[in-house]
Amino acid sequence: MPDLSVEATIQTDGLIFGLDEAGRGPWCGPVVAACVCWKSGQVPLSLAHQINDSKKLTLKKREALFPLILSCPTAIVGVGEASAAEIDSMNILQASFLAMQRALDSVRKQGYSPAFALIDGNRLPNWDLPSRCLVKGDALSLSIAAASIIAKVVRDRYMARLSQEYPAYHWDKNAGYGTPEHIAALQAYGITPHHRKSYAPIRKLLISKALAAEA
Repeated sequence: MPDLSVEATIQTDGLIFGLDEAGRGPWCGPVVAACVCWKSGQVPLSLAHQINDSKKLTLKKREALFPLILSCPTAIVGVGEASAAEIDSMNILQASFLAMQRALDSVRKQGYSPAFALIDGNRLPNWDLPSRCLVKGDALSLSIAAASIIAKVVRDRYMARLSQEYPAYHWDKNAGYGTPEHIAALQAYGITPHHRKSYAPIRKLLISKALAAEA
């Protein structure tokens, strides 16, 4: 289970934020990042014992934890996103970092000054904030794990709302991943403005349709 042992090794008197993202793999929609800081390293035990990597939690559990994290008096939470168009223009890694930057900007707007960023993964963004990456950080760090839950729930809810406009694609169930239902809708109705045109399956569909039109 994740804890705050990694955070405890970081030499700073300032606010340490754990960051994670959701939505790197889907074929459409934004990538969403969240950052979470536990002020003074304080997390209620009843909450800490429930928080884990979002991928290891059920939908019901993530939804239950979401408001508990947001309302926790020792938690500072920020959220940011990068659109499908931004993903296409700069690639998914850089768009993920942009979403993380926007998440940190959102806590700055709340009046907080991040002193250190602990980032899930093995790559660091090119920014001035002192940072460390942590492979499988969402299973190790309580800050990153909480961020993974926030990012996942925010993105899933966004895709569910978007699914009301595009019901054939079943984004409320597949979150934009390339499921058989999603593929069938792409073949029947084509791409939407929310699809990532730089992703291979979408690019291939665009090329095949362009060739068919020329023929």
